[in-house]
Amino acid sequence: MLNIIEDVFEKLIRPSLAQHGGNVEVVDVDNNILYVRFFGGCQGCSSSKATLKGGIEKLIKQKFPEIESVVDLTDHKSGENPFM
Repeated sequence: MLNIIEDVFEKLIRPSLAQHGGNVEVVDVDNNILYVRFFGGCQGCSSSKATLKGGIEKLIKQKFPEIESVVDLTDHKSGENPFM
């Protein structure tokens, strides 16, 4: 399942984030929860929560109904140059 989710991220999610200098890493799936970590321009971005819930989680739940939620593991307070 992780490989299929990774393919969706590569084709449908990362290209949009890259336009703002950002990216997202698929960390794990556990108990129907997908864990991700933002970096680049997305780390520390004030819109990252909206991107997560309104974009990524919505798309992932449509494609994988067994996924109940997507959780962000990013430390948004650190990072060298977050996009704001």
